[in-house]
Amino acid sequence: MNATVTTGKELQKMDPVFGQLSFNDHEQIVFCNDKDTGLKAIIGIHNSVMGPALGGTRMFNYANEWEALNDVLRLSRGMTYKAAITGLNIGGGKAVIIGDAKTQKTPELMRKFGEFVHSLSGRYITAEDVGMETADMDLVRDVTPYVTGISEERGGAGNPSPVTAFGVYMGMKAAAKQQFGSEKLEGKKILVQGIGHVGETLVEYLTKEGAQVFIADINEEKLYQVAAKYNAQVFTGDDLYSADVDIYAPCAMGATINDNTVNKIKAKVIAGAANNQLANENTHGLILQERGILYAPDFLINAGGIINVYAELAHYDKAEIMRKTENIYNTTLEIFDYAVANAITTHQAALTIAQNRIDLRKIENSKK
Repeated sequence: MNATVTTGKELQKMDPVFGQLSFNDHEQIVFCNDKDTGLKAIIGIHNSVMGPALGGTRMFNYANEWEALNDVLRLSRGMTYKAAITGLNIGGGKAVIIGDAKTQKTPELMRKFGEFVHSLSGRYITAEDVGMETADMDLVRDVTPYVTGISEERGGAGNPSPVTAFGVYMGMKAAAKQQFGSEKLEGKKILVQGIGHVGETLVEYLTKEGAQVFIADINEEKLYQVAAKYNAQVFTGDDLYSADVDIYAPCAMGATINDNTVNKIKAKVIAGAANNQLANENTHGLILQERGILYAPDFLINAGGIINVYAELAHYDKAEIMRKTENIYNTTLEIFDYAVANAITTHQAALTIAQNRIDLRKIENSKK
């Protein structure tokens, strides 16, 4: 009898969805296609134990459909744990639209996407993410009630980005307290990678506190605009991962902490807004721990956005949004303590606490 070994790539060919490592027990994946508008989208519902799946829609010019599928799977899973660790009664989902948001996004395309969201009858509730604006969510709202992050004029909570940035700022201050003995960021050298809506607002918080802020982005025009506006310094080195800074804040796309970068990082704290910062949660999380680098779990400290849009469902006001987001500081410190007490990585600690809450709710649901 001859044994055969199946590689990951071969498995993907045989099981193009279920064979994905990032599939991770998703409940439902919906592929959306509309010839007239050019819409090609994927909606991922990871877990609805805590409630309907809530998560933003990202429009990005993916290299291929595999890349888009992997992204929506990783992002929707992250939303499950983001909601659970933050104490929200909502499940995890996400959507991606394949295309260039600057040239291919149209009102017709957004409304058609809204129709696909509506067809799920509330199992998935969408919101704003990369490549999207509040105005886009208003267009989706034209055809479905299953959308959050709509404009304040239409009764929504508005743009979630500033609240996301505030939560990251709170998480970063907690990480500074844990690593450096003080939450004060004045004088700290901080590198912010990605200065979109969230990254720019984070830069504002940091510069106001007196941090020495370096910024990096692929959009050079925006880069120098933000540098001038907040008196930040444009990073000009050859390799930002080996930059001599105290804190590295990834605020663009995920997986920047990977096999090629994890051993280069000189920063003693990683705290940023990007989702799925660790390319491999277990491997890279452990390497960071062994190197004495404190990682503030992304799905915890970037939860301000979901807190903001969840307010539309739970009907609490802006003051409560900010109170819940400010509490990310306390939760982050609790996660650090739990990680130390159990000799595990900070990512594992956050994941464990979130999963425990989901498991408890599952038991409660089974008794109803």
